[in-house]
Amino acid sequence: MNTTIKVTGMSCASCSSRIERTLMKIDGVESVNVNLAAGIASVSYSGAVTDSFIMEKIRELNFGAEPLEKVDPEKDKKDAQKREKRQLISLIVSVVLTLPLIAGMVLNWLGIHNSFVMILHNRYFQLILATPVQFIIGFPFYKGSYHSLKSKSPNMDVLIALGTSAAYFFSIYNIISGSVSGMNGLYFESSMTIITLILLGKYLETKAKSKTSSAVDKLLDLQVKNAHLYVDGEITDICVDNVKKGDILVVRPGETIPLDGEIIYGSSDINEAMLTGESTAVFKESGASVYGGTLNISGGFRLKVTASKDETALSNIIRLVRDAQGNKAPIQRLADKISAVFVPAILIIAILTFVLWLVFTGDITRAVINAVSALVIACPCSLGLATPTAIMVGTGLGAENGILIKGGEELENTSKTDTVIFDKTGTITEGKPVVTGFYAFDCDENKLISAAAAAESLSEHPLGTAIYNYAAEKNMALPEVSEFTAYAGKGISASVGGERLILGNKRLMDELGIPSCGYAEKPDKTTIYAASSRILGVFEIADTVKKTSAEAVSRIADMGIDIVMITGDNDAVANSIAREVGIKTVISEVLPGGKADEIKKLQSNGKKCAMVGDGINDAPALAQAEVGIAMGNGADIAIEASSITIPGGDLLLVPASIKLSKLTMRKIRQNLFWAFIYNSIGVPFAALGFLSPVIAGGAMALSSVSVVSNSLLLKRKKIK
Repeated sequence: MNTTIKVTGMSCASCSSRIERTLMKIDGVESVNVNLAAGIASVSYSGAVTDSFIMEKIRELNFGAEPLEKVDPEKDKKDAQKREKRQLISLIVSVVLTLPLIAGMVLNWLGIHNSFVMILHNRYFQLILATPVQFIIGFPFYKGSYHSLKSKSPNMDVLIALGTSAAYFFSIYNIISGSVSGMNGLYFESSMTIITLILLGKYLETKAKSKTSSAVDKLLDLQVKNAHLYVDGEITDICVDNVKKGDILVVRPGETIPLDGEIIYGSSDINEAMLTGESTAVFKESGASVYGGTLNISGGFRLKVTASKDETALSNIIRLVRDAQGNKAPIQRLADKISAVFVPAILIIAILTFVLWLVFTGDITRAVINAVSALVIACPCSLGLATPTAIMVGTGLGAENGILIKGGEELENTSKTDTVIFDKTGTITEGKPVVTGFYAFDCDENKLISAAAAAESLSEHPLGTAIYNYAAEKNMALPEVSEFTAYAGKGISASVGGERLILGNKRLMDELGIPSCGYAEKPDKTTIYAASSRILGVFEIADTVKKTSAEAVSRIADMGIDIVMITGDNDAVANSIAREVGIKTVISEVLPGGKADEIKKLQSNGKKCAMVGDGINDAPALAQAEVGIAMGNGADIAIEASSITIPGGDLLLVPASIKLSKLTMRKIRQNLFWAFIYNSIGVPFAALGFLSPVIAGGAMALSSVSVVSNSLLLKRKKIK
């Protein structure tokens, strides 16, 4: 079983690590993945474990938890806005109370010592201002510290609470002991400034993080709340939640289509950019499928609903993007390991800093200040945000361009791809082959065509569809069919009008011992033989190459990636298509089940493979490759077998996917580098006395903001 839970109240990487460790201790829980940036916990479990039990364990750690699917997007957005507003109010109050102390410090530096400045320096005046900042505005830090220490997993709140409390109570100690002289001996401004700067950093971080999830928000905005129900000539507006499969809806010009369905009356131009990433309108008429969330531009029509709200292509895309943003990349594991021991390590460093400065200098004031600096400059948040924020922006950018990526691991694997394997039919080609020639040998031509079309009417293969359409264009009546048999990758046989008819390639003819008729196959055509005990006729079939195939292949080659085409077609046809699009390596006459074996051979030679296929017949190969890229229409595509889904089927999005993965991984490495460097340099500098608590607090606050902001720069990148 798998469950995805919305978690609120996490403040740093230690929080997400604490949830993961707690849940992994539960018998039956197999894996846990908590994404700090997205606020999502993905849990796999078996046995007697339940969703409610898992959520209760999370709540015991003082975090909010509820099933993600039950989260009302509108309410969630409003709650987030309320939290952001509370953050802003706390920040403003903290700034107002802190500014007088900062002003007094600055004026003292400037040599101004009038009566107003003396009031600002007054110890009791400072105590009055500092106390509400420390214990009211700063209360969440104490609360977070209590719960983290209670669960034996200290987090960032512990560092902040300890550091600011040390400065606050050391000032009170100096007041009581009479050690205060002017500004000397008072460190209220340090504790207040640290809290204010951290609040500022958290507020900016919240604002920035909200932008990383904008892709999901945009998709959610596409979901229509009401629909026009058509019953017996009357139109009634009802909530989309109440619409059932089979209902008839009316869609007017300029409206967003509410649900997936089939047009049964009327026609229109449809903007399917949300599904395909392409803004060019597509003309749809009676019998065509339309998808919820796409925009009806010109005409009005009626549609028959084929999917409920939770089953639409748009709902599937939203789920996929959310899951992707909640998953971690393998590169995150190092940061997770460090975050797990980060806070305890910083506490030890702070204690050692205090003891060593006190022992070697005898200056307790200097010892306290440097220990406080070491506490407040440390920031596990930047480590925890480095990977998930980049993944959220990267997967969101992909979704906006018609690329649906399963998650961080898939992104990382895609960035390592050195070999791309293309299926031919429906991937490089349109997948809609047509009969370009037909020859009958000593038999009734029309009777053979109608018999072949009748047999192929039971086949789902594109070549069979071409033969069926060929007869349909001639308005031929089709005879009855029985005893249908399919030979994978070779052809079919059936009883048509009481006579056995075999349709297939030369390999099938040879295996069944049907003698050759002397027909010379053409290199640029696919040949389908029609036979009984002898060959009765030949269908010549050709498939057209997609307009974007050659350019897509060229772009991938420019990245230094090897390209292979794999197909069940014969050598001549395969090589003809390959030459047209610029592919040099071709593996032909491969049965559907053999494609995965061919990928295994490449992998055994150390290749990192990405398989590009139609997502249905190529499912084993898509699953075998390190990266499976499924091309399709978003509604019937085999998403489970693929790492990346391209609903619109645009082949140019394959190189765009690789480019996006490389850009995202580059951002992740940059984020991790700066997070590691920041802590590696900042903590020793603070411990050695080179940084004041105020500067340390400011640096700590800005570190997380810088990581999130760097991730947001991905939005400016063009991937197509």
